[in-house]
Amino acid sequence: MTVNEQFDTASLQWLIAPDPLGELLQRSSAMHRHLCPRQVLGARMGMYAGELLGLALPQTNKRLYVFVETDGCFADGVSVATGCWLGRRTMRLVDEGKVAATFVDSQTGRAIRIAPRPDSRERARRYAPDARSRWHSYLIAYQLMPVTDLLVAQPVTLTVDLKAIISRNGIRTVCDRCGEEIINAREVMRDGQTVCRTCAGDRYYTADNT
Repeated sequence: MTVNEQFDTASLQWLIAPDPLGELLQRSSAMHRHLCPRQVLGARMGMYAGELLGLALPQTNKRLYVFVETDGCFADGVSVATGCWLGRRTMRLVDEGKVAATFVDSQTGRAIRIAPRPDSRERARRYAPDARSRWHSYLIAYQLMPVTDLLVAQPVTLTVDLKAIISRNGIRTVCDRCGEEIINAREVMRDGQTVCRTCAGDRYYTADNT
């Protein structure tokens, strides 16, 4: 398989950003077999976070932690730009249904939430007035727009305990009710028992009686 065969050439031909953004978008699009505006937004937010926090990204350690507010292409754009991944336990989905993310320097505690400007779509039309569709205008313009025309960054304070979320390697116990193993210190105490959150009533499923 050639490089070109790995991508949706109908959208990759609109990849016009110079490196390093261009290289990041190549990586993200290879994962999805296409390039889309949300990948561009995710990558640019990640790059902007590195600039604002003074961090060299994509990281090779686990200093930066990211809370993404939606999943899909956007989250992978953030990941390729930052080096933060769900599988590396440096990213968490807080499903708000928003194309936004909060970037936290775990060493200093500084946190910055970045989102598109509310008028970013209208602004995009000015940067790609001859695009074949609104979708294409977003895809092209998001690569070209000055970051302050595209994104808004706001310092924030977390209301969750990042250290507790990250926990420590090797911590594990067993639920006294269901017998399943619990890792990352996610157990809770109920009536003197160590139980998983499901047995404690915080469940996202119910077992079928079949």
